[in-house]
Amino acid sequence: MIRQERSSFLTGVLVIGLGLALTGCSCSRQVAQPGSQSAQETETSAESTAEAPTESQTERPTIRPFPEEESTLEETQEPSAGTSEGSEGERFDWSRQIMIGTDLHYLARSLTDGGKRFQQMVEHGDGKVMTYIEPVTDAFLAEVMEKQPDVLILSGDLTLDGEKKSHEELAVKLRVVEDAGIPVLVIPGNHDINNRQAARFQGTERMPAEYTTPQEFREIYKNFGYDEAAWEDPVSLSYVYQLDENLWFLMLDSCQYQPRARVGGSISSDTYDWIERVLEKAWELDAHVIPAAHHNLLEESEIYVDDCTIEHGEQLVEILDSWDISLFLSGHLHVQHWMRAEDAAKIMELVTSSLATPACQYGQLTYWSDDSFSYQTQAVDVESWAARVGRSEADLLNFNKFKEPFLRRVFYNQSYDALEEIVELSADQKVKMSTLYSELNYHYYQGTAYQIRDAVQKNPNYALWLDEGAGTELSDYLQYIVRDAKWNYNRVEN
Repeated sequence: MIRQERSSFLTGVLVIGLGLALTGCSCSRQVAQPGSQSAQETETSAESTAEAPTESQTERPTIRPFPEEESTLEETQEPSAGTSEGSEGERFDWSRQIMIGTDLHYLARSLTDGGKRFQQMVEHGDGKVMTYIEPVTDAFLAEVMEKQPDVLILSGDLTLDGEKKSHEELAVKLRVVEDAGIPVLVIPGNHDINNRQAARFQGTERMPAEYTTPQEFREIYKNFGYDEAAWEDPVSLSYVYQLDENLWFLMLDSCQYQPRARVGGSISSDTYDWIERVLEKAWELDAHVIPAAHHNLLEESEIYVDDCTIEHGEQLVEILDSWDISLFLSGHLHVQHWMRAEDAAKIMELVTSSLATPACQYGQLTYWSDDSFSYQTQAVDVESWAARVGRSEADLLNFNKFKEPFLRRVFYNQSYDALEEIVELSADQKVKMSTLYSELNYHYYQGTAYQIRDAVQKNPNYALWLDEGAGTELSDYLQYIVRDAKWNYNRVEN
């Protein structure tokens, strides 16, 4: 591997302040905010003086029926430039198989009775299949053990809202994977620590649940990276895991949770110094390093910037690029995406979409010793798992038919709720606009918006968004999706 000469440390690292609390990854309160609280809770800041959630908000009306007709939008072929392709020549010496799961948002079974308040959260939330989150989790972990990767990375938002019981229950499940000989590496997400939104659901009530402190998080997950770490950062929950002498994982804690959870990500100057020392040591030993964090390194979205991209992330880009790091793994966005840093020679960020949000998929990464890689996503095969273990629920046995209408119904509700504020629109217009919104946003989350981009632009309901919905945040959001719909974001080679 050819590397440039460089000095042992960079100078002038900016001090990254914790900053003011922010409420979500979107500039809109109406668009579901990836990585933020569920849609009903977004008006309650993570910095609220309330110590725990209360059932004070007005109950939503009965869930609206969602138009179930099939799409009328014609799909286009995958663009030929949809991947960043590298040489197909010889892969040198060794390769490693890495599975990546993120934003699982696991909820302990004892924290919900599946009642009315819970279902309202599901139907008017941000698209997480919380009703079936335990089966999705079990099916995913079964798939991990079947595929036998060299390592499993879980990059944060392990739980719905940081409930201690959820963390403890998930850790028991991860133990089975470790016992099968597969290392599991976790880092926290913005939902996981000191989250005063931790709750349990019973009937029509949403009540406080015990949240998780940083010390408790490390103790619960000590067997999944921390006690196995070569080095730990003394000021955060970051650590280095040496898979072998060739490949290290730099697991970065990008979360802000002192004194309580915030949505946005930041890395302190002390942690930057620690990162420098780690990368210098890796350079000396000729080890490859793959960093992973919950928050995004690059501005992957024009819409979701303030609370999704690490504050002053350009500083981290500069450090990683100076040490010849080519790949960065993240989640948080809930949208399947990838991007190459414009001002860096090599770095590409892979953003894996949420396991909890249809298509409920994970990333499969093959990394070679010549610093090249291949990445693609794979949906969890819930149907096969459900049949194999004897589950009887129709939604699980027919999960592939369930998941798209479910997510599109949630997005339809988001749009219709927002459009009710525009009194000039007729009910028919709201239905048409919301139906288009649900389909386009569904494809955006899957990383496949390129398939329907041209058809959307020709659709008269899109014209309604540009005319009657002009100036609204949802209209701006849809226009951004159309501009961004360039590639298939589910695979890339480098």
